[in-house]
Amino acid sequence: MTETPFVRPDVAKFLEYLESTPSPRLHQLAPAEARGLVRAMQGVADLPAPPLATVRDFAIPGPGGPIPARLYDAQETRGPGPVLLFLHGGGWVVGDIASYNSPCAELARLLHLPVVAIDYRLAPEHAWPAAPEDCEAAARWIAGSPDALGLAVTGLVLCGDSAGGNLTIVTALALRDAPAAVPVLVQAPLYPATDMVGDYPSADLFADGYLLTRDTMRWFGQSYAPDPADRRASPLLHDLAGLPPAVIVTAGLDPIRDQGRAYAAALAVAGVPVTYREAAGTLHGFLQLRRAIPSSVADVAGYVDALRAAIVEAEGARA
Repeated sequence: MTETPFVRPDVAKFLEYLESTPSPRLHQLAPAEARGLVRAMQGVADLPAPPLATVRDFAIPGPGGPIPARLYDAQETRGPGPVLLFLHGGGWVVGDIASYNSPCAELARLLHLPVVAIDYRLAPEHAWPAAPEDCEAAARWIAGSPDALGLAVTGLVLCGDSAGGNLTIVTALALRDAPAAVPVLVQAPLYPATDMVGDYPSADLFADGYLLTRDTMRWFGQSYAPDPADRRASPLLHDLAGLPPAVIVTAGLDPIRDQGRAYAAALAVAGVPVTYREAAGTLHGFLQLRRAIPSSVADVAGYVDALRAAIVEAEGARA
């Protein structure tokens, strides 16, 4: 039986707006032009960043040179505690600290945790596995509580959306097998890409007309050009036992929705504690669409509530 998707009223209005204002698709642009379009879109589609006590840029030593980073914190100073590392989405080709400034500031405000966002190296200029190497290096550096960070870190929370959700999982796997100075408390991918090999019904059902398209995903994959069977590309296909607890959120109208569902199910089978939520009737990328799709505010709030509970539980288990 063919699925009849539910579409929220505000999502329908946003899709009608996109249809009425034709513009080039990302896959029709050069990477630099696509990145500029994504940055420009955020001023229209997302809410302004909330004011915070601390917003500071710095650099993290990486395998390919310094990794730009930004610290967000609702407090000027704080005692020892967890830090959230945010890994942005964008198909490993677009996206950066600037285009995720508002969501990262909002996560810091809502979670009452320091958030570190990074600009890992992007494809196609930097070949795979540059991105996962940068993310792992950043996580290990933060875990070591370096003086340049100015925080006493007791645990890591790994978070990211879409391609950043993939990198969240990949980084959690790397730190499971070779632990960092402090443990990963929770992995929290939003609408993650988890399997570059398998076929899933949502990929056909939402191939076009729901913001993220099959053609754009194909362009992302060709630009990133990983070994699809490698666990740094398709973590779902590999051993998941022993990973940290997970909070996973998918979007109901997302071509990679079923990859997130499958990952949540596989974690449960592997004995990993998992909280799964699906934001029904909305689109891939809702974290950055809170102005364009007002119901996204509640989706993000629900994600934060689940993540906060998972962090508290993980810290309690270590006490």
